[in-house]
Amino acid sequence: MPHIIVEYTENLKAETDIRSLLKKINNVFIGRPHTFPVGGVRSRAIELHDYIVADDTEDDAFVHVTVKMGGGRSEDDKKDTCEALFTVVSDHFNDVFEKRYLALSLELFEFSEAGTYKKNNIHKRYK
Repeated sequence: MPHIIVEYTENLKAETDIRSLLKKINNVFIGRPHTFPVGGVRSRAIELHDYIVADDTEDDAFVHVTVKMGGGRSEDDKKDTCEALFTVVSDHFNDVFEKRYLALSLELFEFSEAGTYKKNNIHKRYK
């Protein structure tokens, strides 16, 4: 863990490199190996084709980042990570933000380990 999900409106696809954004996002977590095991970091993007922003009168766009992680990290670690992550996302879309209407958002979901099931042999590569 964590899982990072980037939802973005299809009208942004031609204006940015989403895969590059995912690499930058992963680097935020990989840069904190004592907080987030490298083998557990997973990010993905979902291009949204059906959406309406505001009153649907403009070609508005949005990006929403959801971070899901297991509980147990300190409030300082969570805040530091989310602030760094939001900076990366904001910087990535800075040029787009200057040219069009765009909303950026991020939210963190923290859950207990009860009720989660995992099988992962990627971790042993990093030990």
